[in-house]
Amino acid sequence: MTRFCGRRLGGAVVAGFCAVALSVNAADPPKKPQQPDKFLPNPLELTTPDPLLPGGLNRPLSEPERQTLRKALDDLNTQAIAKLRAGDVPGSFEIWNRELRLRRALGFLEEVQALGRVGDIAWRQNLNTQVRFITNRLSAIQTQVQRPLQNQVTLPDRAQIFPALGIAFQQVRSPGLALNVYQQMLQEARTRKDVVAEVNLLNTIGQLHLSWFDYPPAIATYEELLKLARSRNDNANVVANLVQLAYTHEQAKQPTQAVTYQQQLIEIYQKNPAQAILVAALKIKQGDNFVASQQFEAAEKVYQDAFQLAQPLGQFAYASDALRKLGLLYRSNNRLDAALQVYNYLAGVQQQAYDTYGVMDAFDQIGQIQLQRNAPAEAAKAFQQGLEVAKQINYRVDYFTQQIQKLQTVQ
Repeated sequence: MTRFCGRRLGGAVVAGFCAVALSVNAADPPKKPQQPDKFLPNPLELTTPDPLLPGGLNRPLSEPERQTLRKALDDLNTQAIAKLRAGDVPGSFEIWNRELRLRRALGFLEEVQALGRVGDIAWRQNLNTQVRFITNRLSAIQTQVQRPLQNQVTLPDRAQIFPALGIAFQQVRSPGLALNVYQQMLQEARTRKDVVAEVNLLNTIGQLHLSWFDYPPAIATYEELLKLARSRNDNANVVANLVQLAYTHEQAKQPTQAVTYQQQLIEIYQKNPAQAILVAALKIKQGDNFVASQQFEAAEKVYQDAFQLAQPLGQFAYASDALRKLGLLYRSNNRLDAALQVYNYLAGVQQQAYDTYGVMDAFDQIGQIQLQRNAPAEAAKAFQQGLEVAKQINYRVDYFTQQIQKLQTVQ
């Protein structure tokens, strides 16, 4: 004979069986122990009557009743937040699960928004089972909303439910399910030839791929957006998508492809005097990508171009950055004389920009290069100049002093 035992966890009853031996007959064969349920019951599917909704979920509510219920459910959410802050995680989700069950009475839209909100909290609390419960309910809602149109009479807000589902699936960290929703919305937008919605949805899809570091489909999406923008002569979005494509290829460690889109951007910027100030920064990025793809001659040229563009415009930060990267490129390729010339010039540019730290670093680089050239006297001179600057800002004084002392010992 057995009796039923249960324990409560996060609002759900976890069933088990406790064997109670009232009498044992030696002739009886031994019984196998009964296995516990593999899955917990979904607390969102419980049908226990609730005092906040005595008529049950199926009774239509008047507007005053909806307002009263909505206020009560908002209060439940506040109570759950308070319990969570107090460290009572099971207690908080017991309340949230009650809220979510009752949200059904207010329609799919409000339920989906609440599911996403609580699902995000559950994910942050590493409550995988709770996240699964919520995800399953969201999927069930999606299935109901996608039924043939004759069943949509009761869903006047269907156009709002799909975007809410997409957001909620993101909140429970199910990008595949979110993409499924957005792809369906995209197909519907294309069917009704709604270009604005199509562009918005493609941007959402592209950003979702990017947020999950899924670069190949992100690139394909932005290429599609670029094609759309060009077909409509939408120059602003042409630029925006070229920027995204260059960035995404960089993130995907595809510097050669990134350079191609950056060059297209440069050509657009050069045609517009108002955008000319953007070219130097973009050429520096292009140079970085040339270095990453080991196209050193191309990198040298664009770094030089960037400096020559930035200097007359008073863009000292970009001018300095271009020179610094050019000097590093020369040093890494053992072109010490060229590197020395660049860092000497850099020290002057940093002085123009009143960048004391930059000046000090330039003298340090000059000293290091002179050491590589076996020119200790010139190295000592550079370190002495660096020391004088270091004393002005009381930074790295000991470093420069030690460098000078080492050279004096050698001499």
